[in-house]
Amino acid sequence: MDAAAPDCDVAIVGGGPVGLVAAIEARLAGLTVILIEQRDGTIDKACGEGLMPGALPILDRLGVDPAGMPILGITYNQGGRSVTHHFDGSPGRGVRRTTLHEALSKRADELGVVRLTAKVEGVEATETGVIVAGIAARYLLACDGLHSTVARVVGLARPAPKSRRRYGIRQHYSLRPWGDTVEIYYGARAEVYVTPIAENEVGVAILGRRNTDFDTTVAAIPALASRLAGAPLTSSRKGAGPFRQRTRARTAGRVLLVGDASGYVDAITGEGLRLGFAQAAAAIDCVLADRPRDYEKAWKRITHDFRVTTNALVFAATSPLRRGIVPLSALLPGRFGAVVESLAR
Repeated sequence: MDAAAPDCDVAIVGGGPVGLVAAIEARLAGLTVILIEQRDGTIDKACGEGLMPGALPILDRLGVDPAGMPILGITYNQGGRSVTHHFDGSPGRGVRRTTLHEALSKRADELGVVRLTAKVEGVEATETGVIVAGIAARYLLACDGLHSTVARVVGLARPAPKSRRRYGIRQHYSLRPWGDTVEIYYGARAEVYVTPIAENEVGVAILGRRNTDFDTTVAAIPALASRLAGAPLTSSRKGAGPFRQRTRARTAGRVLLVGDASGYVDAITGEGLRLGFAQAAAAIDCVLADRPRDYEKAWKRITHDFRVTTNALVFAATSPLRRGIVPLSALLPGRFGAVVESLAR
């Protein structure tokens, strides 16, 4: 089979937003693509649904413009105190995850991305590429999320640490947004993210330890609970996690890990999609140059600020320092703004 022509230049495992962006990048670069995903239709996921400003130029370049609400900055709230940083440049956007997936999926179809509905259980390396789900490809991009099957079967996944494991829960409400920032409320043991995603809808996501109760967490924040009281629900609750995932490296021969599959710290900074999109572009550049080994350096550059800042924030959020996060941010607004900007771009 090695001597035969491959079925495609790039096989992509995972049909979420990052996998779709990777497929679109590949097609725009003139590569043949087969996108492998075991789920049919529009894929939903528990997430904060805020696209940071740096994600929007990437989508625009790809010809994707999902509907949503402008996000002008980030607001931290804790114990009656708050601090806001408005983005220095263009705004971000609150976008319902299903809306984003549909927009990306439509663009991928326009560009001729071939799809295969299949469950990936193994990956075979060949002299000229890889074989996955019966497909022979020159390269494989693993975009299959936090609990990546590909990362595991190629030996790149590392055991996730048991300490500080955190999870997310998401719910949508039929409610007119009352602000133009992503509001983050620091409760006693969890953070609550409120994101405007449509003219009459907001998304509420909670990040905390295992067994964090959604209703109890919201009820303990009176200012938020009063706004949500009586608002009709527009979705069923979804959960995600644990978030912290580690990998030994981001490449194994012609297999490249992209997005959450490449390793993840936590959703506390809300920039997972921006990072995943940037990684997808870098991975396709490496495929075009036929230099997969260059991807490791690119990945480290793209994720450096995220890894440093997120590790620090998670440490603070899971320690006695938690109670001082918002007061300190309010005391040092310039530093708070610099952190937000480093993550936004």
